[in-house]
Amino acid sequence: MLTVDYGRLGVRPGDRLLDLGCGFGRHSYQAARLGASVVAVDASAGEVTSVRDTFAAMVVAGELDLETVRVAAVQGDALALPFPDGRFDRVIASEVLEHIPDDERAMAELARVLRPGGTMGVTVPRCGPELVNWSLSDEYHNVPGGHVRIYRRGQLLDRLVGAGMVPFGSHHAHGLHAPYWWLRCLVGPANDRHRAVAAYHRLLVWDIEKAPAVTRLADRALNPLVGKSLVLYLEKPAGAPAMGDPAVRRRRAVTV
Repeated sequence: MLTVDYGRLGVRPGDRLLDLGCGFGRHSYQAARLGASVVAVDASAGEVTSVRDTFAAMVVAGELDLETVRVAAVQGDALALPFPDGRFDRVIASEVLEHIPDDERAMAELARVLRPGGTMGVTVPRCGPELVNWSLSDEYHNVPGGHVRIYRRGQLLDRLVGAGMVPFGSHHAHGLHAPYWWLRCLVGPANDRHRAVAAYHRLLVWDIEKAPAVTRLADRALNPLVGKSLVLYLEKPAGAPAMGDPAVRRRRAVTV
C-alpha cells in the first residue's frame, strides 16, 4: 500500500532514492522493484533489521538483481542524516514528520541530501481526519514516539518552501483508512479485537492484498473528502547551491 505516487515523483531505473522513516519498508521495496537504488532509514533498529531481511528475501526470490540495483537499510537520525549533500535523486518522507519535534531541521536535512533538480514526496496525516482522531482519543497520539502535531496544509508547505523546496503537486490518499481509525479511536486504539474493528481490518487487508475494483473505486471516491494522508510533491531547484558551499554556510551562520 503506497502513499506516494512514483509516477508523480518521477522514479526511474538507476535513481538513488532515500526512504526516511521507512518503517516496514513498503516504499523502499517498490522503489527497488522499479530499478532504483534505495537507502531505507529508520530510527528503530528493529524496523531496519526487518527491512534488511526482506531485501535479502527479495534477492533470493529473484525480485531484485544486485548487479543493477543497490539496496541498504540503516539506522539513522532524521536531524543528522549520514549522507553527503546532493546524494539522492528522490527523497521520500512518508508519515514521519509528524513524529519529529524539530521538523524544520529534518526538512532541511532532507533538502540537503537531495540533488538540485531532484524531487521529494512528503506525506503527513491530513488535518481534518487527524483532528477527529485527536478529539476521540488522547491515547491515539499521546504515546512515546507518537504524533506531536497536526499539520495544516499551508503550514507544511511554508516549512518545506523555507527549506528550499518548490511544490509542484499534491493529492490525498487512503480514504478507506480514515473511518477505520475513527472507529479505533472511538473504542480505544489498543482494542483491536473489537468486532467492528476486526471486521474493518479484514476489509483493509483484502483491499491491500487483492485490490478489488469495489474498494479501489470507494477509496478514490473518498480520497478528496476524507483521505487520511496529505501527499505533497516538491522539487529542489536545479540552480540551488549545495548546503556545503562556503557561501551557504556563511549565510546560515548569519541567520542563526
